Amino acid sequence: MAVHNSTAEVEDRKHPVDETLPPFKMFTSGLQHVAAMYAGVVAPPMIVGPAVGLSAKDTAFLMGASLFTAGIATLLQTLGFWRIGARLPFVNGVSFAGVTPMVAIGRDRGYDGIAVIFGAIIVASVLGFVLTPYFSKLVRFFPPVVTGTVITLIGVSLLPVAFNWSQGGNSTADDYGSMKNIGMAALTFVIVLALRKLLRGFMQQIAILLGLVAGTVIAVPLNMTNLDAIKDAGIVGFPTPFHFGAPQFEIAAIVSMCIVMLVCMTESTADMLALGRIVDRPADERTIEGGLRADTLGSAISPLFNGFMCSAFAQNIGLVAMTKVRSRFVVAAGGGILILLGLCPVAASVIALVPLPVLGGAGIVLFGSVAASGIQTLATAALEKGENALIVAAAVGIGLIPIAAPEFYHAFPEDALVVLDSGISTGCIVAIVLNLAFNHLGKRGSATEEDPSSVEQGTAVAEPAAVH
Repeated sequence: MAVHNSTAEVEDRKHPVDETLPPFKMFTSGLQHVAAMYAGVVAPPMIVGPAVGLSAKDTAFLMGASLFTAGIATLLQTLGFWRIGARLPFVNGVSFAGVTPMVAIGRDRGYDGIAVIFGAIIVASVLGFVLTPYFSKLVRFFPPVVTGTVITLIGVSLLPVAFNWSQGGNSTADDYGSMKNIGMAALTFVIVLALRKLLRGFMQQIAILLGLVAGTVIAVPLNMTNLDAIKDAGIVGFPTPFHFGAPQFEIAAIVSMCIVMLVCMTESTADMLALGRIVDRPADERTIEGGLRADTLGSAISPLFNGFMCSAFAQNIGLVAMTKVRSRFVVAAGGGILILLGLCPVAASVIALVPLPVLGGAGIVLFGSVAASGIQTLATAALEKGENALIVAAAVGIGLIPIAAPEFYHAFPEDALVVLDSGISTGCIVAIVLNLAFNHLGKRGSATEEDPSSVEQGTAVAEPAAVH
């Protein structure tokens, strides 16, 4: 009888992923997730806004919209409904993968550029939603050798943006690249590193935000701050649907964002596999399918409220591993906080006070950490086996062309440049094609014996087994 009761108690006990915490701990833990990803959410609109020619006020509006839509996507992922949502402590926000292609699509086109970007995101997201049941069955075709290469290229492709910010952001300005600008960036860089080293726990997680605050405070007496965006910002606001006009649809832009969607789905799949291991709830095919549906649905809804494509935030997976707080409702609380921040224009516009050199110094750490995450993934890719090292070499080499030689494709048709000017898109295509060519086509036998690229990916979803 005692054994029966004990068994019943174990069966009735909720998995840590499905547990709810006391309200205060729920809020503070959710706030910690927001702190860990806040800078990552507002960075893409801060890049895309000025690049397409938006004013500081419109860029601040984009940042608020990105916070709002990131909250919606996170709630879809954690709470879910029907077959939508991984129902894991999975944070969603604006994807870095889309930044470079979006800049290429909308550069200096103002509202029209944003409208074309939103139209391309909607089409790519709807197609992604339709393809999700099939994509979730193709996990073995996207092993760490592909996902690691893509994530690395995302970080490396964004580093030039941080370098540009560090110089002042405007190449035509008299003080562009001045010692004052670069010195401020260097000081912020050092502050962020020092805070990461000296602080612990929650404070360490928000080291980048603290570094931005410290750098901005130092910049105030140096007249390096811009108050334009905050002057007209209201305390309460709503991201008016299609604020920048109705979405426009251009084939080249749609093709480019479809590639970005493939990148996002690949990255999210890899992140779900990793998170499933961390929280002791392995991500099976159904979990991945639900998670990808939430990604693509969130991305399709996002342009309605002037937001960009959403995908997983890898840094929050590290936070789950560090804190051991596995409840998905904690992350859902974080999603609610993001929505509230998005409904407060002042909160979003305050970020616009940060001088670009300060943001550049912190951006080097932020974007570099994305590249480091990709390198960490590549460390599990069995590069010593088969042609995996060659796949990475070729994909990274092609992906770096737009960064190392920006005019390399100058003679190509303009429509093709939307894809070719994105090292992330081209590198992803090369990695996928070469992985298929070297590790799948013509192969027979088990994945463990014949496909060195899929060893780690295969074990990621397997049930626990003896170590050989």
